[in-house]
Amino acid sequence: MPIKPPEIVAAVDLGSNSFHMIVCNLNNGTPQTIDRLREMVRLASGLDTNNILDESTQNRALACLERFGQRIRHFPPGSVRIVGTNTLRTAKNAAQFLIKAEQALNHPIHIISGIEEARLIYLGVAYSLSSNAKLRLVIDIGGGSTEYIIGTGETPKEKESLHMGCVSLSDAFFKEGRLSKQAFSQATLFAEQKLEPFKKKFHYSNWDEAIGASGSLRSIAKVLQAANWSNNGITWQGLEKLVAHINQCDHINNLNLPDLDPERLPVFPGGVAIIYATFKSLGIEQMTVSDGALREGLIQDLVGRIYNEDMRSVTAQSVADRYHTDKKHAAQINKTINIILNQLSDHHDWATDEDCVQFLDWAADLHEIGIDIAHSQYHKHSAYIIENGDLAGFSNQDQLLLASIIRAHRRKFSQALFQDLPPPWNNFAPYLTLVLRLAVLLHRNRLEQALPDFKIAIIKTKIYLTFPGEWLTLSPLTYADLLQEADYLKAAGFKLEFT
Repeated sequence: MPIKPPEIVAAVDLGSNSFHMIVCNLNNGTPQTIDRLREMVRLASGLDTNNILDESTQNRALACLERFGQRIRHFPPGSVRIVGTNTLRTAKNAAQFLIKAEQALNHPIHIISGIEEARLIYLGVAYSLSSNAKLRLVIDIGGGSTEYIIGTGETPKEKESLHMGCVSLSDAFFKEGRLSKQAFSQATLFAEQKLEPFKKKFHYSNWDEAIGASGSLRSIAKVLQAANWSNNGITWQGLEKLVAHINQCDHINNLNLPDLDPERLPVFPGGVAIIYATFKSLGIEQMTVSDGALREGLIQDLVGRIYNEDMRSVTAQSVADRYHTDKKHAAQINKTINIILNQLSDHHDWATDEDCVQFLDWAADLHEIGIDIAHSQYHKHSAYIIENGDLAGFSNQDQLLLASIIRAHRRKFSQALFQDLPPPWNNFAPYLTLVLRLAVLLHRNRLEQALPDFKIAIIKTKIYLTFPGEWLTLSPLTYADLLQEADYLKAAGFKLEFT
């Protein structure tokens, strides 16, 4: 935990329809909102048939981020969380865009999975509502995905993210704003088909209240109230009247709906089709709308990290339990990792970096989870689980980094594994992996006795290990392992010397 927590924190949500930013004061660990910014960018509309984000949309997004950046670019590291959602998960050229976007904001951007997005949305809704023991269904319609979550209090229990959103459906079924009863029926059927495998899980019999958590749902609720079609959030009867009205129009410009923001008009029919299909499929009669959403969830998650309640550590322990890891062995490896880092701290920034230490801690806990699948090549199984699992709190980049370290912690050491990691991890990860490799090697016998007071130094690509007295002579297995390790590292461009 930082010695002094930041006084101001911020969260930015790079959504498929809108970009949102929230800035908060931290008052004894409690965030108080002091600023909000929102711009409708419609990132999802910039994806072509090959999932390439076009240049004009990128430029529109970057112009928005330059404005956001003016507000937060001078905030200290660790005080800002920025995430990308469905469109940046999908775009094949997202990596190139992110380089420019991070320059505009001066903070790292993390892409999160749909399931992680659902978790954070629920956290934001729970924070904005009074706590109660009721089971809630929370729905968030984004530009490219829609999240469904059932939870109680602050704990989500069921989470799904479906690949449909107000932008993608509007672009697919209501091209250039054209409306028709047939087009709306097709859009609704598409949404119903997406939801069909999850109807049983999210059926009204499994929760007590329904809550909407997105701009689309807030807009629909405002329209229903302004037209006197509902006086209690979003209702089934109100939706039927709204759909009947939409089906009487041949273009969005003829909708003439009171209280509908003109900016939202082009994506409004797609959002209505999704929520109409959702009410119909799940048997929903009424839904209230929350102000809390993804960005508020990001703030809560960030506050947890600042005050040493990182969800990622909870997840790491849960995964370690699930795969029956040897926790005593992991603790020994972790202790040796810290001994190594302390010796390297005067000469290597990564050895004292809190994030680097944290990732090595998780790697020590999780590097053997693959043994529960098969002992042969278990490091590959471990890495696959980490990279592809739904790990609460972890971004896609977090999982790739952790998986890369674990994948390379034994046998062949390929530097190519780290080339696609974002800076500075592409430079730090090989050294973090070296530390893990050596700690694992020195505990191969899995005995609980302490290691001798060895010395280690790393100078560029050379690693020097020194053991006291005759310890290495009296430890022939470790000596043989170090000889083998020297060969592995030599192939990767490192030289290991030990005495």
